[in-house]
Amino acid sequence: MIDGATGSFVDKWLAVQPQQRIALGFVDERTRDERVALAAFEQELISSAYGIREPQVAAAKLQWWAEELSGAAASGGRHPLTKLLFGGDNARAIPSNMWLAPVLAAMAQLEQGTPSDFGAQVAASRGLHGALATLENAWWFGAGAPAESASRIATLSHLVFALSRLELDAERERLPLPMTRLARHGLARAHLKDDSPARREALRAQLGELAGGLREALALGEPLSTFRGLEGRTALSTARGAARAGEPLAELHRRQSRSGPATAIRAWLAARHAARFT
Repeated sequence: MIDGATGSFVDKWLAVQPQQRIALGFVDERTRDERVALAAFEQELISSAYGIREPQVAAAKLQWWAEELSGAAASGGRHPLTKLLFGGDNARAIPSNMWLAPVLAAMAQLEQGTPSDFGAQVAASRGLHGALATLENAWWFGAGAPAESASRIATLSHLVFALSRLELDAERERLPLPMTRLARHGLARAHLKDDSPARREALRAQLGELAGGLREALALGEPLSTFRGLEGRTALSTARGAARAGEPLAELHRRQSRSGPATAIRAWLAARHAARFT
């Protein structure tokens, strides 16, 4: 059951993906707490991988998670989210390597620089986000559930979100735009903090590729959790809308917290799709 100890982590997840508040109403209440806890756990790993600027500090936190997950099946865990997740049989039915894979992938990418091109960027991000999507599909649909669609959506949705932080992350080692994109539009790191026609065109080009990838991933028809399905549909709408906007970065920011009837429809579609596989 979600209590005060776990509720703060759920709030952190919903702060990043506020549209998921609407999705909660479409998740079976008998399994809702565990599925929400898994989503919050996923956000904790993502925050450790990207939210800590000092690689050594991030590595220490991820090492703690590796130790936590290695012993959770036997001990039940120490972290509030781990205790909730491993309090039932579902977590133990998932191979231990699936639990550790996201942590190891996050550690491996800590000091990676800016990828050379879009394909390399997707491949680099998929290590962590693909592992999280595979874990989530195993939790929702069984350990043998296919996860290609979920992995692509998790990866590409993250890259859409990363673009919205372009100005904040302009000083970081890994930039949200790949090197070839920067070179094609004559952009250097110092140019990313300021609006310009070149930056807008680079963003539009990136958003166009992300939208194309998301559209293809959603069309695969594989199992997607209600949360992942909504995330993918929201990221696709965001990428398309921002690519068409006069100021794409400003539009990305506006759409980060936007919800309404369209979000409810997307959540309903995501829940209906998930129900086909459960």
